[in-house]
Amino acid sequence: MRVFVGNGDYPEVTRALMEAGATIVSSIGEAEGFVFTQTPGTDFPELPDSVRWVQLPNAGINAYFESGVITANRRWSNASGVYGRQVAEAAIALLLGLLHKHPVMVRADSWSPQPRVDASTTWLNGAHVAIIGAGGIGRHVAAMLRPFGARSIAVTRTGLPDGDFDSVASISELQTVLAEADHVIVCVPLTRDTRGLVGEREFAAMKPTANIINVARGEVIDTAALCDALDAHLIAGAGLDVTDPEPLPDDHPLWGRENVLITPHSANTIASMDSMLAPVVAENYRLLMEGGRMLTEVDVDKGY
Repeated sequence: MRVFVGNGDYPEVTRALMEAGATIVSSIGEAEGFVFTQTPGTDFPELPDSVRWVQLPNAGINAYFESGVITANRRWSNASGVYGRQVAEAAIALLLGLLHKHPVMVRADSWSPQPRVDASTTWLNGAHVAIIGAGGIGRHVAAMLRPFGARSIAVTRTGLPDGDFDSVASISELQTVLAEADHVIVCVPLTRDTRGLVGEREFAAMKPTANIINVARGEVIDTAALCDALDAHLIAGAGLDVTDPEPLPDDHPLWGRENVLITPHSANTIASMDSMLAPVVAENYRLLMEGGRMLTEVDVDKGY
């Protein structure tokens, strides 16, 4: 298959595809396969009819559906699970930062909050952490929680048992899980069903000592409801790698809080994508050529 990798430079992906037998071409007009590179300032191009497979660099692909890029006349693969370990690590970092009151000290730039920090610091040991979404990120989060002495409960569509988690509940039990969880980590894909999944009712169900972490998409959490919950002390704090809107405006009320940590959608970095994607893209290509289902094939009907 003739494959175009672009418009950015992904040398490791290109090398892996060549080793898998692909012919790399210099323009999309020559291509039957297209690997879209996440390069700042590069928009998704118009696809010629000859392109029958597209590899996307993202795990969350809601924007491609919303813009009408993804259509049923081609096969699509994404980066589902590719960045799971990195994003899970960022989720744990956000949670630990909140538990150990790092925002308080950073904003104070002084030793003076020491008594308050000493009185309010908590730990993961013994905590019961709800993980909304049991994909690659959620599984890595569960594994990382164990050495800290924390237990995980995954919230999934089906609620079927899964050995990667200490327990599993179905999405229909979300309110009960939230009421019992010490902390909540959100890592579901953004779909029609998950948009606004965590809102006023969900925050009201949570413990006032619970923190919520979002490494999914900003739209999974109702931002106005989050601000209200923080103002009313319904929850202890929030760690956000994603926001709605994004980028978050400088004057947004989420900024400047001692119980909120925000990172700029950097749980996984653009700079790391080439090396992380290369083996998965090559395996997707091999399976495609063999007529099988790709490792990260997108289900167009489901939206992920």
